[in-house]
Amino acid sequence: MPSNFVAKGADGYEAIMGRWSQRLAVPFLDFSGVPSSGRVLDAGCGTGSLTLALAAHPNLTAIEALDFEANYVAALRNRSADPRIRAQQGDVCALPYGDEEFDGVYSLLVLHFVSNPHQAVREMRRVLRRGAMAAATVWDNYGGMPSWRLFWDTIRALEPEAVGTGAIPAKRPLTGEGELRAAFEGAGFSDVADAMLAIRMDYADFEDFWHPMVYGQGTFGSFFDALPEARRNRLRDAVRAAYLAGESDGPRGFASVAWAVRGAA
Repeated sequence: MPSNFVAKGADGYEAIMGRWSQRLAVPFLDFSGVPSSGRVLDAGCGTGSLTLALAAHPNLTAIEALDFEANYVAALRNRSADPRIRAQQGDVCALPYGDEEFDGVYSLLVLHFVSNPHQAVREMRRVLRRGAMAAATVWDNYGGMPSWRLFWDTIRALEPEAVGTGAIPAKRPLTGEGELRAAFEGAGFSDVADAMLAIRMDYADFEDFWHPMVYGQGTFGSFFDALPEARRNRLRDAVRAAYLAGESDGPRGFASVAWAVRGAA
C-alpha cells in the first residue's frame, strides 16, 4: 500500500520532523517500556530517531527498522554501525515478518501517515509475541501543535484557495483524543493504556521556523512557489508577524503534544 506522507528527502524530513521525533523518542519509550532483552521492531523508522533510542538499551539482541522511503532507510544506515540494527524498506501495512517474531513493536509518528492505519495496527499485533507490548504515538492535530497551527491558520486566512488542494494538510486519522486507543482495542490488544506526551519545539529564529514549514515535506512548497511574488511576500510577512508576535526576531519555543498508546498481544 502506498504511503500518503509526501517525502522530500532525508534532509527535509530532519528539518520538519526528525528533530522533533528525536525529542519525543525518549518519553515515548519511558511510557511504552522496553523489554529487558530480545528482538524489537521500529515500524516506520524514518531516519532513525526511535531506532537509535532503542539502541541505547544494550540488552536488546536485535533491532529491526523498516520504512516506506528508501532514502530514509539509507540515512539510518549511515547514522549507525550498531550490528544489532537492520534497516530495510517496507510497508507497515504489510510487515515482512512472520507471526510472533518480536518482543516489542513501536511506531513513532507514523500511523497518521499510512494508507490504512488500522491495518498497520493489526500487523503490529500479528508480529508481536504473546504477552509482549506494542506502542504507538501520533501528533495531536487538533490543538497540540501550536507552532504548526500558527503557520497553517495564517495560510488559510490569506490563501483560502489552498484549502482542499492538498497544499494544506487535512486532519489525519488517529490524531483525535481516544482514536489511537480505540484502534489498539479494535485490533485485539489487551491492557491498553494511553497518555499525552509533551515536548518543546524550539526554533532559533523565524527562518528556522519558516523554511522547513514551506519546503520540509508535503506539497505546500510547490503551491507557494507558483504564487505571484506579491502574494508570496504577503504570506511570508504575515507568518513572520505571527511568529514574532510584536517582539524582535530570535528563539521561540512551543509546547507540543502527542497521543500515545500501548497494549499487550
